[in-house]
Amino acid sequence: MADRDPARPATVADLGEFGLIARVTAGRVQPPGTLLGPGDDAAVLATPDGRVLASTDMLVEGVHFRLDWSTPVQVGRKAAAVNMADVSAMGAVPTALLVAIGCPPETPASLVEGLTEGLWAEAAATGAGVVGGDVVSAPEVVVSVTVLGDLAGRSPVTRSGARPGDVLAVAGRLGRSAAGLAALSSGRHAADELAGELAGELADVVAAHRVPAPPYSAGPAAARAGATAMIDVSDGLLADVGHVALASSVAVDVRAAALPVAPELARAAAALGADPLRWLLTGGEDHALAATFPAGIALPALPEGWTPVGTVRAGAGVTVDGEPYDGAAGWDHFSAR
Repeated sequence: MADRDPARPATVADLGEFGLIARVTAGRVQPPGTLLGPGDDAAVLATPDGRVLASTDMLVEGVHFRLDWSTPVQVGRKAAAVNMADVSAMGAVPTALLVAIGCPPETPASLVEGLTEGLWAEAAATGAGVVGGDVVSAPEVVVSVTVLGDLAGRSPVTRSGARPGDVLAVAGRLGRSAAGLAALSSGRHAADELAGELAGELADVVAAHRVPAPPYSAGPAAARAGATAMIDVSDGLLADVGHVALASSVAVDVRAAALPVAPELARAAAALGADPLRWLLTGGEDHALAATFPAGIALPALPEGWTPVGTVRAGAGVTVDGEPYDGAAGWDHFSAR
């Protein structure tokens, strides 16, 4: 093989599979629950609860992220966040991530290093670590993450426990990621960033799309408070609450007035000529949490960070202010576009 031009950044092909793994794992400090980390055929983890909660998500370039819109570090953080939010939605705490990355051979090694830096940074927010994984050749960049979690002796909070009379509440941000996607798709962001103007109308929502901010601690807090059902809002509030309604054989009514339009959402809506309520009701990828709590509970009895936004009733389906919602309830990967 010809010597590599030292002026050209190293690619993953230059390093090779094991050289790349060695580079992205060097110097990483594992959390105490990792008994054996990367370097063997499998990791070894302590499981004090006796049970392990597991969830997997995959992010594909061009579907879930664009590298002209987001940095590799931002993509890595997002890949970790979307997975750890699922664990939080079960009332558990994330403990470890297993990561598989696919990319073309000509991919700069610095891109993979950025992805792993972002994965580690987001994992650190919950005390988790990246304990192993794989790297493979692929036509585009793909990041697949499996997250493990600890229930700390509690029962998991599933989607099927909501009962008529329960209170529907949310924790975390809604609508920002959808607004950010609209801003990025419009092309406004590119001109604004070049002009140094993005710090005004669109900066907050674009940042929210690039890196979600799940309320990780809100899931375990809801479990401790007796939440009857819970879900990660990944596809849109109405769509995901619809999963709870179906699994629990109940109807859920969302109060539009209980979803205040934050200033950054109002600014983005004005700049883009959009309806902010639609973002709040149907926008995905914020990875907020939605949960139902026992009948009669209300502020201040809800855990900190949770806001009541609706009620559970006998019946089926999801309504907004007592009426069916006009339009798509959220994202579906395989629906007709």
